Amino acid sequence: MTQTVQDVMTTELVLCDSSTSLTDAARMMRDRDIGDVLVTDGGELRGIVTDRDIVVRCVAEGSDISQSTLADACSAELISIAPDTSLDEAAQVMRDRAVRRLPVVDNGQAVGIVSLGDLAIERDPNSALADISAAQPNT
Repeated sequence: MTQTVQDVMTTELVLCDSSTSLTDAARMMRDRDIGDVLVTDGGELRGIVTDRDIVVRCVAEGSDISQSTLADACSAELISIAPDTSLDEAAQVMRDRAVRRLPVVDNGQAVGIVSLGDLAIERDPNSALADISAAQPNT
């Protein structure tokens, strides 16, 4: 039986409006020990912002972080998949689009997120990536 994304996705999502400040989003990530938030605009999923996006797209560019919002760090194109997407297909989308996380969308609503680490844990539990992904965070 082929596993699907819904079998391994994370369902505890953090959704933030695109007008949320980067500082507030970064604090949410820190406090919840997560690396991303899903960005909405008027209740509609617009994209995803990772801790790396904040650093590369805003901090490294010299943006005034106190005045920047998630809209400033969000990718222009939302790449998402459906819950019934196979793990192989999800991995191929990640490979083709060079992303490490994919929002899982059902009927226009975010229902989960799947990461490269989730796939590694499921597909190759003895790999270094699976070990790193399953390990407790460095605090």
